[in-house]
Amino acid sequence: MRLLIQRVSQASVVANGQLTGHISRGLLVLAGITHTDTAEDIEWLCQKLVQLRIFSDAEGKMNLSIEEAGGDILVISQFTLHASTRKGNRPSYTAAAPPEVAIPLYEQFLQCLQDRFTGKIATGVFGAHMQVSLVNDGPVTIWLDSHQKE
Repeated sequence: MRLLIQRVSQASVVANGQLTGHISRGLLVLAGITHTDTAEDIEWLCQKLVQLRIFSDAEGKMNLSIEEAGGDILVISQFTLHASTRKGNRPSYTAAAPPEVAIPLYEQFLQCLQDRFTGKIATGVFGAHMQVSLVNDGPVTIWLDSHQKE
C-alpha cells in the first residue's frame, strides 16, 4: 500500500458534483492499494501516519504529530499511485488492486485511522472521478510505501 501525504492548510474533494470531504489544517492522504497488500500493511501505514511528526512545534521545528497539532485527515483512494511507466508513454495500472480487493482494504485503513485518531477523518468516494483541491503547507509532501519501509 502506498500513501502520498501532504501537509495542508486546507483540502477538499468533490465527487459526482457533491462536496464529500473537507478539512482545515491537517493531512491530505492519497492511498493506493496493490494486489499483495494485507492487514499488516494497513496497520504499519496507519500507525506511521498518525505518529508522523511533520507539524511545527513552538520553536518552528517539525516535531508534532497530526494528533498533537490538532489537525484533520482527508483520505482519497488513488489507484494511479501504482502506475508503471516502464514501457512506452501510456501508464499501466496492472499493479493496482481491482475494486473487489481494494475496497475492503481501503475500508480497513479508514477503520484503523478511526481507532487510532481522535480528529476528523473525511474521505472521497472510492472509484469515483473526483476533483481534489488543496493548499500544501510548507510544502510538505511525504511518500510512504509499506513494501519499502524506509
